[in-house]
Amino acid sequence: MIEKSDNSDILRSLVSGRVFFGISALVFAASAAVTIVWGASMSSMGGMPMPGGWTMSMTWMLMPGQTWAGAALSFLGMWVVMMVAMMMPSLAPMLWRYRQAVGKTGPAQVGWLTGLVGAGYFFVWTLFGIAAFPVGVILATLEMQHPALARTVPVAVGVVLVAAGVLQFTTWKAHHLSCCRQMPGRDRTLPAKAGTAWRHGLRLGLHCSRCCFGQMAVLLVIGVMDIRAMAIVAVAITVERLAPAGQRIAIATGAVGVVAGLYLLAQAAGL
Repeated sequence: MIEKSDNSDILRSLVSGRVFFGISALVFAASAAVTIVWGASMSSMGGMPMPGGWTMSMTWMLMPGQTWAGAALSFLGMWVVMMVAMMMPSLAPMLWRYRQAVGKTGPAQVGWLTGLVGAGYFFVWTLFGIAAFPVGVILATLEMQHPALARTVPVAVGVVLVAAGVLQFTTWKAHHLSCCRQMPGRDRTLPAKAGTAWRHGLRLGLHCSRCCFGQMAVLLVIGVMDIRAMAIVAVAITVERLAPAGQRIAIATGAVGVVAGLYLLAQAAGL
């Protein structure tokens, strides 16, 4: 009887895992498709040539007939969908570990609680987007009004890349990366409560946003809707979370960022 029960539990776990990762894959595919279409539409609009030889993205400008409230909502919708596409590959294993750590409960309830963890996680990223939009608009406005400031942008981008690369070497980065890779584990049981699930999602989101701060800063200065930049950043984030030698990969990507930043600074200096 015990062996039969064990086999039944294993079978339920396998079915549950296939359903969970199948749904996760569908969510990723849908969000990635929307992000690509959105990014392509933004790219087709071109940009504004600026002093200093760079082009400003239309992301930070009003479209014809658009209000600032409408622009903010459009950006936020775009941002959330983009975050789902970029973070889902590394979030799914964390959500699966949460499901394994939840105390015994029915499949419907564990599904609801898992969704709540994901909602808490992306709520943190939504706040990040709410903060990023006005900062981007203010900087874009200043750069359009002051050509001398616009000419410094290539230098600023190089500085951001170097700073983001250096951040990858710090113990601060290592701490938050470790939290993203490990919490929770099978050795820890979490109560099957909505409040616990929401707070767990918030903790995951906070650790993740701190862990990715440098990489997201690079994405914002290079082009928030640049599909190639998004893909590179998403791959870097996913690999350092899931690969066995995640910390070494973080350091390697940091070195690449420093070299790229120094190259841009040398270009800006005319070297």
